[in-house]
This record gives sequence, structure tokens and C-alpha cells, in this order.
Amino acid sequence: MDDRTDLPEGPPYADCVRCGEPTEYPASRPGATLCPVCEWQEAQRTACSG
Repeated sequence: MDDRTDLPEGPPYADCVRCGEPTEYPASRPGATLCPVCEWQEAQRTACSG
């Protein structure tokens, strides 16, 4: 059982495609889902790739 309390109550959440942590997106969301940490890291990579 996941004891994390920082996720809001709701539908089952999709796992991050990189690290496997729960994301803020529902499992029914299409496409690749990233957790907040991996999403931030991806934004940093794309912002700096001039």
C-alpha cells in the first residue's frame, strides 16, 4: 500500500514512464506521463537545448 499523502484523492493515477512514481494524471490520460520531478527535469533539458 502506498502511504504517500501528498497526492489528492481521486482516480487511479498513472505511473511515471521514467521512474515509476505516481503522477498527478489519471491512469486514463493518453500519452506518456511523467511525475512532477521528471516533468521538471524534462523541461530543463528542453529549455537548454538551443
